[in-house]
Amino acid sequence: MSGIVLSTAVRQNLLSLQSTADLLATTQGRLATGKRVNTALDNPVNFFTASGLDARASDISNLLDSIGNSVQVLQAANTGITSLQKLVDTAKSIANQALQTNVGYSTRANITSGAVTTNGVGVGASDLRGLGTVINTAVTPGAVVNVGAGPGTLTAATLLSAIGTGPTAIANGDTFSVNGKNITFDTATVTATKSTTDASGNVIFYTQSAAAVSDVLSAIDTAAGNTGTGSVASTVANSGAATSKLQLNSGVNSDLTLGGTTGLAKLGLNAGITKRTGDTLTFTPLGGGLATTVTFGDGTGGSVKSLNDLNNLLAGDNLTAAISSTGLLTISASNDFASFSLPTVAGTAQSGADANGAFQVAKGAVTTANPIADPNSQATRQGLVTQYNNVLNQIATTAKDASFNGVNLLNGDTIKLVFNETGTSTLTITGVSFNPGGLGLANLVAGTDFIDNAATNRVLASLTTAGTTLRSEASALGANLSVVQIRQDFSKNLINVLQTGSSNLTLADTNEEAANNQALSTRQQIAISTLALANTAQQNVLKLLQ
Repeated sequence: MSGIVLSTAVRQNLLSLQSTADLLATTQGRLATGKRVNTALDNPVNFFTASGLDARASDISNLLDSIGNSVQVLQAANTGITSLQKLVDTAKSIANQALQTNVGYSTRANITSGAVTTNGVGVGASDLRGLGTVINTAVTPGAVVNVGAGPGTLTAATLLSAIGTGPTAIANGDTFSVNGKNITFDTATVTATKSTTDASGNVIFYTQSAAAVSDVLSAIDTAAGNTGTGSVASTVANSGAATSKLQLNSGVNSDLTLGGTTGLAKLGLNAGITKRTGDTLTFTPLGGGLATTVTFGDGTGGSVKSLNDLNNLLAGDNLTAAISSTGLLTISASNDFASFSLPTVAGTAQSGADANGAFQVAKGAVTTANPIADPNSQATRQGLVTQYNNVLNQIATTAKDASFNGVNLLNGDTIKLVFNETGTSTLTITGVSFNPGGLGLANLVAGTDFIDNAATNRVLASLTTAGTTLRSEASALGANLSVVQIRQDFSKNLINVLQTGSSNLTLADTNEEAANNQALSTRQQIAISTLALANTAQQNVLKLLQ
């Protein structure tokens, strides 16, 4: 349109109107998009920085979907563990029912002794020593006993009046005690009576009678209870020789306690206690117990005196003992190990080393080598085995079902979570196999498991271990779930930060842009009016030409 000539004023107004139109178009574009930077031409630095922030926010947002799925995988596993723990507790309750039912055997393996007696009466729980569990102990001989001036030559027939001479002879009133009973010598009374015994068992010997050494020995044995079966009569050792001494014995009914001074010394004896020698019983290990040796004695030095002593010792080999009112001592497998056979029994009380040993068949001992099952109780326990196995089947299926979107952390699967767009921040969660085998549990066998308390306790121990394993894994899953949720929240917040940063670089101030739009519209109207005025001069010329 080079042929058209515009005046300077018109052209100036036209340029102003065009500039205003351009600004108005820009402002209206910002109002339409809400952004003041829409292209790289608007602000290259802000545009590309905002694009980078938006791209990172988008990448992290895409990762949030994967993180959300992983949270559900962990939740599914945690739900599975909670159910598995309940099933394990159910299995425990079944095992505890087995413990509370009657023992599965009417008779446990045992050995019952013949009667153990003292003075013909059965021993009691407080003291098990007697004929069948202890044997005689010979007292260590004291000094040589002289006849007259000696040396020695004492025999059982030697009269008491012939013992010693001067200060070594028996004097009137000399006395000593045997197990609390006094033996006194009377040298003054002339009588043919050898001795007298009062109601308490105290004895007086009259030396002017025909009382002899054999009479004193017999009185000592009577006072000591060294009589009857198992007794060994006290005698004169090296009788008639220069080294003759009194040889006392404890017997089997009680220990021998000698007291006094002068009276004992005249007979070459010493005060003190001579204990009976205890028999032994040995047992090989039963049910993982310890091989045990029982030595009957006074309860000191590891020996066994009472029934409590015996049970405390036998407990280490899973055995228990009881005694009847007639002195029959029964040693059997403990209640928890009722299904076990009797271990091998030996020792002097059983082997014949003690001819009167109470645990010999010849002395009336009876052995029940194997337990006798109780059909009703065993049937109940077998029913519990079936219930237990059903629970284990549920444990297996529950572990398989604890999956989300095909991933099962309780069936050996592994998940890897990526938390940032570069893949440098990750978390790998390794799954476990929590089927019954993975928990250390196995199906029970009727007739083998739950048959007694020991077998049941083994099952309970494995269930306790399984429960501990489940709690440990639940703790680990909880920790991982917490980490994932924290990272999930972090990613959400980071996306917000990135998007806010991008918006700060590109978003328009709508208030400002609205004001600009109004101002530009007004300016445009003014420019149009001014342009019209500039054209008025030319219109006047046109009128003149008309």
